[in-house]
Amino acid sequence: MLSQVSVYTENKKGAMLEITRIMQQEEINILGSVNNDSAEYGIVRMVVSHPQKAVQALREKGYMCKLTDVLGIEIQDRVGELNRLLAALHDSNINVDYMYLSFNRESGSPVMVFHTSDITEVEECLTAKGFCGLKSLREQ
Repeated sequence: MLSQVSVYTENKKGAMLEITRIMQQEEINILGSVNNDSAEYGIVRMVVSHPQKAVQALREKGYMCKLTDVLGIEIQDRVGELNRLLAALHDSNINVDYMYLSFNRESGSPVMVFHTSDITEVEECLTAKGFCGLKSLREQ
């Protein structure tokens, strides 16, 4: 299980630049992210090298943010692997709320980061089906 930082921000020019500037100043590496927007506001979801430190730094700059548990499942870098993962989830009647791509810095393999309603149960299910869940996306 991984900790994800979710940041709520205005949908305006330079918003993401400011978030990445804060991460740079705090020497926090963004290891994977996805941005979702609406007309006025957006959500930036990130797996970072130091999630607690990131939340503290962002809150100090006035951002509303929170930590959320997500799964990071390592897959092989070959055709059909994402389909295999999604089929395993579907066969177990598991709905994925959202997902995005990162990679394991040690093995170089892709990692699908995703959120579901019951993270612990889903992780156990996928482990039983031969998938490898990650506890962190370590930097080299």
